[in-house]
Amino acid sequence: MASGNSESINLDSLSAQQLSQVKKQLDEELEHLTSSFAQLHAAQSKFRDCLRCVQDKNKSSALRENNSILVPLTNSLYVRGTLSSASHVVVDIGTGFYVEKEVKSAADFYENKVGEVGASIKDLEAIVQAKTSNVRVVEEVLRQKMVGGTQPTPSS
Repeated sequence: MASGNSESINLDSLSAQQLSQVKKQLDEELEHLTSSFAQLHAAQSKFRDCLRCVQDKNKSSALRENNSILVPLTNSLYVRGTLSSASHVVVDIGTGFYVEKEVKSAADFYENKVGEVGASIKDLEAIVQAKTSNVRVVEEVLRQKMVGGTQPTPSS
């Protein structure tokens, strides 16, 4: 069993109690990673929504005529608004900072964010799969120890 920068452990040399602790630690790590995975998917979805809105704004000819827009307050509540500039949008760049950008620049920004988060999701997915595999190995060794009743004494 090896992961990232941690060292290898011979699972056969561990007692059932030690294996249970290792399994518990791996389960906690896996739960945290799975939660992070879900949060990254949610962030990617929001960036895609922002990108879609910016692209739709750029395509809408009716918007250019009267500059009216529906502003989302929640997922189901919108209010009518008027754009002060049809060629610029305000972009949330993170941690509460907003920047005015041209529509094309905003679209590029969101495309980059979708790509960055997608790469992080891919990397995290590989880590989650490795941790899941480690949990299965620990469970199997623990099961064999319980069935066989062999518990070598810890070498401390």
